[in-house]
Amino acid sequence: MNYKWHYEAPDSATAAAAAALAEELAIHPALARMLLERGIRTAQQARHFFRPPLTELHDPFLMNDMQRAVDRLNQAMGRKERIMVYGDYDVDGCTAVALVYKFLRQFYSNVDYYIPDRYDEGYGISRKGVEYASLTGVGLIIVLDCGIKAIEEIAYAKELGIDFIICDHHVPDPVLPDAVAILNPKRRDNRYPYTDLSGCGVGFKFMQAFALNNGIEFNKLNQLLDLCAVSIASDIVPVTGENRILAYHGLRCLNSNPGIGLQAIIEVCGLADRELTMNDIIFKIGPRINASGRMQNGKEAVELLVEKDYAAALEKARRINLYNEARKDLDKQMTEEAMEQVKLQPGLDGKRAVVIYNEAWHKGVIGIVASRLTEQYYRPAVVLTRSEGMATGSARSVSGFDVYKAVQSCADLLENFGGHTYAAGLTLPVENVEEFTRRFEAYVAEHILDEQTEATLDIEAELDFRDVTFRFYQQLRRFAPFGPGNPKPLFCTKKVYDYGTSKVVGRGQEHIKLELVDNKSNNIMNGIAFGQSSQARYIKTKRAFDICYSVEENSHKRGEVQLQIDDIRPTDIQ
Repeated sequence: MNYKWHYEAPDSATAAAAAALAEELAIHPALARMLLERGIRTAQQARHFFRPPLTELHDPFLMNDMQRAVDRLNQAMGRKERIMVYGDYDVDGCTAVALVYKFLRQFYSNVDYYIPDRYDEGYGISRKGVEYASLTGVGLIIVLDCGIKAIEEIAYAKELGIDFIICDHHVPDPVLPDAVAILNPKRRDNRYPYTDLSGCGVGFKFMQAFALNNGIEFNKLNQLLDLCAVSIASDIVPVTGENRILAYHGLRCLNSNPGIGLQAIIEVCGLADRELTMNDIIFKIGPRINASGRMQNGKEAVELLVEKDYAAALEKARRINLYNEARKDLDKQMTEEAMEQVKLQPGLDGKRAVVIYNEAWHKGVIGIVASRLTEQYYRPAVVLTRSEGMATGSARSVSGFDVYKAVQSCADLLENFGGHTYAAGLTLPVENVEEFTRRFEAYVAEHILDEQTEATLDIEAELDFRDVTFRFYQQLRRFAPFGPGNPKPLFCTKKVYDYGTSKVVGRGQEHIKLELVDNKSNNIMNGIAFGQSSQARYIKTKRAFDICYSVEENSHKRGEVQLQIDDIRPTDIQ
């Protein structure tokens, strides 16, 4: 991919302010400039940013319908009603169900959970799920990470004498379901101060309100924050505001005292002896939880997350790991097929979106394939397959473009749809696919900005290798957790050279393991450039080149840093 580098050197006033803040905090001036970029101007603000306190979580009763939700839950418990915790089959839904179920089970035994089958029931609340609830005597369903559009299903449940509390974070339609309470910070009449919670985050706020109302100690809830961190990282919601607080403390919990189920996943991932980051969740933990819902049934993931016995949890984690291996094989095959199909599309270079349909593709993996196409072509992508006589699919977006609105613009062609800014799901009659493709492309072409179609690397600072020390890395870590709204910082160093020992590595010889030097220090810097082996020949010419990278700890040599290189370009290219 050809990246555009974006870097603006600080003006004299910014440089002076950064120098003063750097001296007060005893950090590198480049890191002080990063604080200023994030609107942090004093040492006190910086300390709050580096260690966001749980006391700064918002009052959960500011959320619309929260008191009604708590009152109905208290009533259900007082009447000894059977309660069902119902959630989506992805990571956010499974972690949300696990969190609410585990918390309530500490005080109430007549509670069960339910995850719909992706293939038999589809997304969200199903009639089958409602009928199962009725047959098992459920009086109250707490639905998490879905439900905001389930008007007919909730009306049907009401006929059967079942009440609903909805905890969702997807964009609602103008007409809301007839539920007892609807907890969703994206409601049009929302008054809650933070709108970007994950589905698990909304469930957490509900349990926080329940705890406050019933005088329950907060530590009985905050020990479940590891599940919040997993949901925030996996659902790619902004790591800002309240999400940053939840993710920060959730990661601490994940590293110090994770739940039994997460412990087992960490073991199976081979992550047991290292400090876990948001990236470990995104690339290791999350995909394994997701694989259950993609390949079999998401209920297995919840069974693992709520398991109390470690040996049993480890057995479940190993089974889910096998699902993930099968998912990876399927993902690779479908991605290759999708890339070929896109290449054959007429006028590809002039298109602003990618929409492809193949009725033979596996429904559980199309979201991953859509993400791969977005990464490859840097434009919004929709991947569709056929399921139960309908075309069903997933949409993914590029930075700054609202793909949900693009899908919504075609609502008259769709059976149903849902989602948020960067990801959406949709179902439509097969005969509408051609017209959807045309209209989706037209909407994107009209609304996407030129800069949103370019893969841009936003660079925080230009550094010399003498700056990139382990102390610098330790200071940089305090900016974590990273994610949308607080991306992992990228730096650049210009005019670097191969030390003479760089080499191509990997099963397919696709990566470069680098040893580099620059003109301003005697440091030999280790780096890894994934998927950039095409640059190896130039590097070996001994000519100067520029690199854009993030700074990591060397996994093989504790106490040393390594550069993870995003892009390499000859020095004479501007």
